[in-house]
Amino acid sequence: MQPLDAVKKAREIMASVTPLRRDCGRYCGAACCEADEDGQGGMLLFPGEEMLYDPLPEGFTLLQDDAVKEDALLLSCEGYCDREERPLSCMLFPLLPSRDGPVMDRRGWAVCPLMQSGIGGLQQEFVEAVRQAGDILYACGETAAFLDAIHAYIKKLQSF
Repeated sequence: MQPLDAVKKAREIMASVTPLRRDCGRYCGAACCEADEDGQGGMLLFPGEEMLYDPLPEGFTLLQDDAVKEDALLLSCEGYCDREERPLSCMLFPLLPSRDGPVMDRRGWAVCPLMQSGIGGLQQEFVEAVRQAGDILYACGETAAFLDAIHAYIKKLQSF
């Protein structure tokens, strides 16, 4: 399976589920996607996903971000966008697929008030959708390597 195909299938699964029954971005002021005053912030695009943002929609910014993986791309918006325009990372947040199933994305501790509740505080339909999306992403070598790079990055951050 090609990376863009895997991303599209995962996005389809995530399109209608959310962590809460209401807009969780209202709790944090969209802190997970809106760039801060230094232009930092946003969500990483999965391999191939940049094709879905060409041309780049108004209100979005695309930057290279080498922190997790060389030549990775970070997409930020002005704090609100239609769900179908959101990157897959945003649709999955605050969870992150792993080879053993969904886990809380530890990078979210600084911005996401849902982290305190853990997986049990999220809608179970959302958790199950992340599990299904993760299965698809791990079936594609390139998206699996991308997720593994994110987990390695998080492990590296924990060592500090």
